[in-house]
Amino acid sequence: MRPEPVEASDGGADGATDAFDPWLALQRVTDETRANIVADVVGHPKGAPSVDELDYINPSLEADTIRNHLKTLAEAGVVEELTVPAGQRTRGYPYKFYRVTEAARELFDRNGLFPAEAWQRQYERVEKTPEIRELEAMPRPEE
Repeated sequence: MRPEPVEASDGGADGATDAFDPWLALQRVTDETRANIVADVVGHPKGAPSVDELDYINPSLEADTIRNHLKTLAEAGVVEELTVPAGQRTRGYPYKFYRVTEAARELFDRNGLFPAEAWQRQYERVEKTPEIRELEAMPRPEE
């Protein structure tokens, strides 16, 4: 039996909604690489890594490959992009971050997928450079 889509706000100013399709979301996260990326997003200390951080944690992937997977996950409503406003950006630092959407987190929790505590422990075990630790400490936009 296929789960029914759930109405979820897209965060737009016009109040429009997009239907979150749990079936599509689950299909997208069953790809091994995308599942690893979602696990890394969930495990990140602030729950919203940049592509630079994901690139470091996934050395076998190119940054563009990670971006493509994030786009696929965003289109399925699994992750959302947080962007630092233009006037608040710091040169040389990332201004886009990615977090799991509320609808996806609820779906994962109902199905025992991507438990935050377990992935946070796993993420913390990775040895990180001072540069990556600095990126981890950066504030994230709230959006």
